[in-house]
Amino acid sequence: MLARGATLAALRASGLRVAQGDETRASRPRAGSAAELGVHDYVFLSVKAQRLPELAPQLSPLIGPSTVVISGTNGIPWWFFHDFAGPLANRCLRSVDPDQSQERAFPRERILGSVVHASVRVASPANVRVVAADRFILGEPGGAVSPRVEAVVSALREGGINAQGSDSIRRDVWTKLWGNMSMNPLSALTRCGTAKMLANADVRDLCVHMMDEMQHCAQRLNLGVAMSPAERIAVTQRLGDFKTSMLADMEAGRALELDPQLGAVVEIARLLDIPTPFLRAVLGLTTLAAP
Repeated sequence: MLARGATLAALRASGLRVAQGDETRASRPRAGSAAELGVHDYVFLSVKAQRLPELAPQLSPLIGPSTVVISGTNGIPWWFFHDFAGPLANRCLRSVDPDQSQERAFPRERILGSVVHASVRVASPANVRVVAADRFILGEPGGAVSPRVEAVVSALREGGINAQGSDSIRRDVWTKLWGNMSMNPLSALTRCGTAKMLANADVRDLCVHMMDEMQHCAQRLNLGVAMSPAERIAVTQRLGDFKTSMLADMEAGRALELDPQLGAVVEIARLLDIPTPFLRAVLGLTTLAAP
């Protein structure tokens, strides 16, 4: 595990603790800087997306001639429009990779995308609680379920993770973001869990307007989602009351994962010349409210 500061000290002193329900798993992963850890077969990027532009150039010691890089961050990843068959092909989004550091650091032909459907909290350095865990989806940006996807999925499943291969990882990324880009910033603005927030008819209507605007982008990109905004909101409501990661970061005074989520959608809409007054308004308000 690549770590620094208090997390690195805790990992070296007492290892990693991961709790889920009444069960706690303890392990002693090797931890250090990229230079200390050296070249690996697979590198999983699971930091907050807004940290990657700064972090990417520091990860070169991990990446050898056959290393596979797996992006697991929220929002639109830097590789999203690589060899894309449609508008915005090979476009690099400034909201995601402002100086193209990720584009330079990670070999294009050795990238896998992933979508993590889980709710996890860091209780203290190297002490993690899994609130809920559903699926870990992996796929090639180009769409094929390749042998390397199958190999990673098999290894993760052997370790007890519900991993699945996907032949449309871009659509999976887009579908998760369709909910996150509205509910995350609105929960941060309202300081409410999802149940209380979505019980308010006006806030729920605002979510629908935001999701409609993103759907217009999806239609242009052939990434349409096979459900209505109201149906997607109902899925979230069935999960009960929970605190989004963006609200947790707001309360803790941490930087928000705003640009790679909502900012990326606004940038895509601008490039496609699609009006997004609701998305832009919420982006502006959340930007001003952010720590």
